[in-house]
Amino acid sequence: MAEETIFSKIIRKEIPADIVYQDDLVTAFRDINPRAPSHILIIPNKLIPTVNDIEQDDEIVMGRMFTVAKKLAKQEGIDQQGYRLIMNCNAHGGQEVYHIHMHLVGGRPLGPMLMS
Repeated sequence: MAEETIFSKIIRKEIPADIVYQDDLVTAFRDINPRAPSHILIIPNKLIPTVNDIEQDDEIVMGRMFTVAKKLAKQEGIDQQGYRLIMNCNAHGGQEVYHIHMHLVGGRPLGPMLMS
């Protein structure tokens, strides 16, 4: 079984976070170190460590992450100009917290896709 992460505590509201959306499947909150004017993390409430750990039963929650991203992009006013959705997997992919999460980033031109 996967180990609990800081995100698990945010989902349960045991530690403070600026939660902008929460339902029975996903939670979304503002990144504490934003890389753009809008930087929100969208996470499944179920602990799934990496993209490699997604199972067929997780398809609904993964889809919900995208529909919530769409909703939040509109709410943030970045849906028309554009935004980026990023999911990192494991160390070489840049994953730091082993609870999958989608970064919704926008509010300014974001530059090249890959950064050093």
